[in-house]
Amino acid sequence: MYEYIEGQIDEINPALLVIEANGVGFAVHISLNTFSSLNGKKQARVFTHLIVREDAHLLYGFSSRSERELFRNLLSVNGVGAATALMMLSSLSPDEIVSAISTENINLLKSVKGIGLKTAQRIIIDLKDKLSKVPATGQILIPSDNTIQNEALSALVMLGFSRKDAEKAVAGIVTGTPDAAVETVIKQALKRL
Repeated sequence: MYEYIEGQIDEINPALLVIEANGVGFAVHISLNTFSSLNGKKQARVFTHLIVREDAHLLYGFSSRSERELFRNLLSVNGVGAATALMMLSSLSPDEIVSAISTENINLLKSVKGIGLKTAQRIIIDLKDKLSKVPATGQILIPSDNTIQNEALSALVMLGFSRKDAEKAVAGIVTGTPDAAVETVIKQALKRL
């Protein structure tokens, strides 16, 4: 229904973006890759995917058409919902996902929370022939400051992890690598949780 939304970034965190277009603020669920691409910008064009459920209308946004296309391909796999597809795009880069599917790397797909052996196999079977090469999205590093831990914790809680488990994982990562970017902290925490 909506191809993209272009406007001013009102608020952004690793899981959610609020973008204002013509006086309307849209809450858009984003992946960690999209957060990396958009963080620090004032204006953005976000390619969207709308999911209408009985109890909610959910808008998902991506910094590139190729990432959105990968999200849609993942949704086409039986057993992969929007939350799981977004979790995959937050845990792995689009290039890593496409590479894992094309090389049948089941272990890499299983490393994502919510993906078991059967789902990983199904993703490979359903998408191996469909996917073409997805261009690299690149990663923007954020300077270290005292909000990185809070942003990472907030993102993990929004992704559905318990606050207590997320705090433990984030604290361990920040202690081990205090100069890590928020994206790195979240990716490492996703692997630990």
